[in-house]
Amino acid sequence: MSGLVKAYDIRGIVPEQWDASLAELFGAAFARVTGAAAIVVGHDMRPTSPALALAFSQGAALGGCAVTQIGLCSTDQLYYASGALDLPGAMFTASHNPAQYNGIKMCRAGAAPVGQDTGLADIRALVERWLAQGAPPSLTAAGALTRRETLDDYAAHLRSLVDLTGIRPLKVVVDAGNGMGGHTVPTVFEGLPLTLVPMYFELDGTFPNHEANPLDPANIVDLQQRVRAEGADIGIAFDGDADRCFVVDERGEPVSPSAITALVAARELARNGGSGTVIHNLITSWTVPEVVRENGGTPVRTRVGHSFIKQEMAATGAIFGGEHSAHYYFRDFWNADTGMLAALHVLAALGGQQGPLSGLVAAYDRYAGSGELNSTVTDQQGRLAALRAAYRSRPGVSVDELDGLTVSGADWWFNVRASNTEPVLRLNVEAREQHVMARVRDEVLAIVRA
Repeated sequence: MSGLVKAYDIRGIVPEQWDASLAELFGAAFARVTGAAAIVVGHDMRPTSPALALAFSQGAALGGCAVTQIGLCSTDQLYYASGALDLPGAMFTASHNPAQYNGIKMCRAGAAPVGQDTGLADIRALVERWLAQGAPPSLTAAGALTRRETLDDYAAHLRSLVDLTGIRPLKVVVDAGNGMGGHTVPTVFEGLPLTLVPMYFELDGTFPNHEANPLDPANIVDLQQRVRAEGADIGIAFDGDADRCFVVDERGEPVSPSAITALVAARELARNGGSGTVIHNLITSWTVPEVVRENGGTPVRTRVGHSFIKQEMAATGAIFGGEHSAHYYFRDFWNADTGMLAALHVLAALGGQQGPLSGLVAAYDRYAGSGELNSTVTDQQGRLAALRAAYRSRPGVSVDELDGLTVSGADWWFNVRASNTEPVLRLNVEAREQHVMARVRDEVLAIVRA
């Protein structure tokens, strides 16, 4: 179970690490921990997803819980259903992981997150107890399983949150990576003045063209080439469960998720009367809090991870939140993350002016960044201690440990965090000048990889 239940979700290889019988126990435990009389369940296009989702639903139903099954959906479509129906939800997906993986992302009613400290540890404990002592007794009156379509309502809700009237015609290349973007994009984009060039819209959980992880530059090469070949205005890539979106400009150049965060933050602040709180994690660019302040908002810095962002959104009443991993969170979407809504904001901003996307985002991309650099190490804490010792006593340098180790100088900063799931340290560096970023990057990597 320790290899299966992660900090924010359940994820592992099927059937080696888990199967339908275990999914049924998770369903029963989810129903009991949430105490819900009804839940909603959806799944992605992976070959194992329908059977796992059905077993989970049956486990919840045997405990007396009514289950609304929404079938094929993106993760943010499941969040929509959880919010609109006010029900706890479970989404069967392993996001961008390879085909042999599957998992469950769970939430309480209103798309409130379920993580280790908000129910996931309790679900794990129940399942472990039942595995050791026997499955839970079923109730005499099992809950009903019903089907419901939510795609049209999901699309209409997103379109109600962005003013797309009057945008100029745009040519848009979308790479769905054989994931759930191929299911949601045609409905969400329908009727907009967009010439859609679809790439890999066929739902195929074996990912025959490339991994559905646009954070890896290798997986957006096809999109970049197609944008250039088509003379398109913009390219958009979604990950496997389509809750994250990545953008490339008209030249095929990637647009930093921090720049997208800043752009959407400015738009959401304007939509909310020029004030409000915006959450950003500690590896987003310096640009993000700057833009938030420039547009009348209050930036709040938090740890990396959707459960931390969502908790801070709820605690502060924030209108928007963004992460450098291309997760974007909206108060008007139950504080949940939706890459599709972020994509609509970018299309509205681009279509509302005459210039190219590269010119539009230049104001939101002010500094030199390294991107995330991963180093495999045998002693994560030892390497972090070495970094701490190297920088702690330097004049003009500050150190904080909100999430990993963040070290800041006058014109640069870096953060190093340990992966929760593998022996890896993740480094992000930013500086006002490219040569300073390169110097700091190389110096830190020399210590990390010593």
